[in-house]
Amino acid sequence: MANPFTPTFGIIPPFMAGREALIEELSSAFSNGLGDPNLCTIVSGARGAGKTALLSFMASEAESQGWITARTTAAEGMLEDILDQALVSARNFLDALDGRKLSGVSIGQFVSFEWDNEAPRVGNWRTQMNALLDQLAEQDIGLLITVDEVKVTVPEMKRLAQVYQHFVTEGRKVALLMAGLPQAVSALFGDDDVSFLRRARKHVLGRIPDGEIRDALLLTVNEGGRSISAEALDEAVGVIDGFPYMMQLVGYRMWAENPCSEQIALADARHGIELAKREMIEGILEYTYRELSDGDKRFLAAMLPDSQDSSLAAISRRMGVKSNYASQYKRRLLAQGVIGEYSKGYVRFDMPVFRDYLEQRLKEEQE
Repeated sequence: MANPFTPTFGIIPPFMAGREALIEELSSAFSNGLGDPNLCTIVSGARGAGKTALLSFMASEAESQGWITARTTAAEGMLEDILDQALVSARNFLDALDGRKLSGVSIGQFVSFEWDNEAPRVGNWRTQMNALLDQLAEQDIGLLITVDEVKVTVPEMKRLAQVYQHFVTEGRKVALLMAGLPQAVSALFGDDDVSFLRRARKHVLGRIPDGEIRDALLLTVNEGGRSISAEALDEAVGVIDGFPYMMQLVGYRMWAENPCSEQIALADARHGIELAKREMIEGILEYTYRELSDGDKRFLAAMLPDSQDSSLAAISRRMGVKSNYASQYKRRLLAQGVIGEYSKGYVRFDMPVFRDYLEQRLKEEQE
């Protein structure tokens, strides 16, 4: 039986656990059209929070509602990538529309939907996009642009935001859905050149409740044609700790232990969990740790004596600083998704396995 779990970067999982309300809100924007504030949305979250999978899911949802899509990552050449993808998507969509061939749809004198990357282009990027959008408007077709890994340091990211503002004021049927790490999103909003984006809808992808993780695991296993023992399910939910990527890792690894067996047993889950932990460390935690400042590490080290939640007062005392000084690191770590605050004045580690990993790394650095 094929493994139904998808720990591969950006692949849409069978069930988008914990994101149903957000998905419904974004999906309604495509049918509501112009004026819906969700047509310009940016989501943030730690690595592995499911940002890329959400972008992919929403692009597929938009296409199911008659929109075309252009999917890119914030990097040099992203504007050309958006235009190329929009042209190809438009050609494919219009060609399929009632079986008609609309190969005559063109941009300027040289560019047509028989796209030739070597052909000269007429006008700047905004002019070329407007020409395409004018023709899409004749068929009442909208364009969704998704941008992953937003970075304010990419000049074309700023240019996209500036031109998108014109699309909105001109009443064009264009949606912009972006995603990035919390610190990158904060930097983007802080740049005066793209102040328009501060009015975008903002969503933070955080921890998913254990009950929803349990349901998604069980449904995925059952839909894949197998069952899972209650003990194995409990152990898996505990180590996943509400983290989407970890759910896919654990699910994938415990399924692969005995793929021909009708049931995933406790032994399968335990061995799969150990493999998943290693991959979580290599794929997520090592990068997260490298981005921590010395002050961040001191704050996190001061949380280690507590088995669950840590009070800011206790953390400050262990750091030997005042609460207002410790609060700046609390805000940074909350923004990065490393810790979460679930009751006023108390924080806890918000990434699975990170407590153990941090303890080990700090010990190694002291030796």
